[in-house]
Parts: sequence; C-alpha cells; structure tokens
Amino acid sequence: MSTCRLLLLLLGLLALAGLRGADAVSEAKKNFVHRLQMADRVRIAIYQEDDLTSMARIDARGRINLPLIGEISIGNLTLGEAQDAIQRAYRDGRYLRAPQVTINVEEYALREVSVQGQIRNPGRYALPIESTFTLVELVTKAGGITDIGKGTAITVTRVLPDGSRKVFAIDVDSLIKGRKGSGKDADNAFLLEPNDIVYVPERLI
Repeated sequence: MSTCRLLLLLLGLLALAGLRGADAVSEAKKNFVHRLQMADRVRIAIYQEDDLTSMARIDARGRINLPLIGEISIGNLTLGEAQDAIQRAYRDGRYLRAPQVTINVEEYALREVSVQGQIRNPGRYALPIESTFTLVELVTKAGGITDIGKGTAITVTRVLPDGSRKVFAIDVDSLIKGRKGSGKDADNAFLLEPNDIVYVPERLI
C-alpha cells in the first residue's frame, strides 16, 4: 500500500473514531433522564384532590412526607417513577381508587462534582440542571490537564445508592484527541453525576 493511501486510511479511521465519539455523546445527552435528589423541593398534586396537594423537600434518606400515606421514598427516581410510586401508595392504602399524580420540581438542590490533582483549575463545579455534563466537558471547563498530568488514567469515584463506592478509570487524552482509547464507546459519553470525585494523577517521569 502506498504511503499516500496509508495516510488517507489513517485519517479516515481517526475521523470515524471522532464521529463515533460525538455520536455517543449526542446519544447520551438525548437519553438523559433527570433523577430526583436529596434537597430537591417538589410539588405533588393529585387531580381533583386539592386538599392533598403538598410541597415537600426530599430528605437525606430520599423520602418525603405526604398526607394520609406518610413517608415515601422517591429519591433517585425519575419524575415518572416517583409519580407511579405515589399513585400506588394511595391506591394500595385504599385512600384513592385511581389517583392521578403530578410532580413538579420547584427548587433544585445544588449539584456539584469536584476535580482534583493535576488539573489547571481544581475545585468544585456545578452540574447543569436537567442536562448532562461529560468528563471531557469538565476537564475542558477546569482549564485542561497540567503538563505533568496523566490524562490516560483519570479516575472518577462515585458513591452508589447503597453507600458503596465505584471507581471508573477513563482515558481522557484519547477522547479529547478523537481516539477511542479503551475501545468502549461508553467512555466517550461518560456522564458525571452529583458528588462524583474526579482525580487526575501525575505522570511518572
């Protein structure tokens, strides 16, 4: 194969990798679903049951207190899932035969992530409301990786609902340069969640 053809092939592969990465991010953003979090303030209304309308703030256990049914857990649920859970509670408790529940978020709790280590502007960064924020977007917003940072082994520590921790290792250098890196398209669209801790290690010289 001639050098020219080989160069064109390599350029094509790089472009394809970049396209796949962009497609993964676009798909992740399109499929993003907001989940209710601790300290969100919500309004719960039930059709034709005005006396049961209430405002509540989700507590540290992910619960709210509602008329008749008392405490119910809605933390980490989507609005649709929370509405279904409340409807079942009123129906199963035989308070209402066919409740139609609507939930609106009146006030969002502050959602932040932190980035530490070899990043030009370490600190805490707010996540956008009802939208996604990728690891690459965070690194970019924080000024990029320092000259001695190891962008091929950035870690994200996440606290799971059961209290355990999960650590992800992401090759951000390859994502920024348009390469697939680890080969997992999911890495291209790695979405940050509230309270994630991002760490950029130092390269061993």
